[in-house]
Amino acid sequence: MGFFSKYNDKERELLDLYTQEFQKMGIPEPSRMAEGLLDEAIKEAKKIELPPNAGDKILEKEKNDEKTHQVLEKKRREGVRDEDIKWWWNLDDVERTMMLKVDEFHRLTLHIKCREDGLSLEQTAEQVRKHHPIYGNPEDVAHTQGEDRPIPEELKDRINIYVIKRFTENPEKFKKEMERFSTFNALIRKEVRSGNL
Repeated sequence: MGFFSKYNDKERELLDLYTQEFQKMGIPEPSRMAEGLLDEAIKEAKKIELPPNAGDKILEKEKNDEKTHQVLEKKRREGVRDEDIKWWWNLDDVERTMMLKVDEFHRLTLHIKCREDGLSLEQTAEQVRKHHPIYGNPEDVAHTQGEDRPIPEELKDRINIYVIKRFTENPEKFKKEMERFSTFNALIRKEVRSGNL
């Protein structure tokens, strides 16, 4: 069993899933990379500790709690549906955290490549925002404004499905479309409004 012994069943599933993903991407030592990210995710998830099926509980709480209702209404204005809330918050804490860690890894990989290609920090940041969704609080305007603001994490599954579909159908067309928008988030917001996502 080797290094798997320190993980529970869910964590072993995640390790296997991301090892395979990194292997397909041609990342050297994919199992080691997946293990490092998983270890970080486990450590961070211990600080969260939400109850199982937290998404169901959040939607139930909304019925009698005005503050929860207001928070969810802001997310709904961004295109989040009840099934997105359930999907995201019903995930295990480690699974949610691991998804965000892998997103961070992909952004960092592009950042490093852009810098190696001689791009400035500003150009690099622009490329990262153009090619990767930035998740977070849509009301956070510290780094971006308008359509470029962070996207709610609850949209992650729909965005992943959309990206896979677009790259499968016509990768060149999708890349050209991404280039026409200030950020990937702006493209996503347009696609949400159009009903394509």
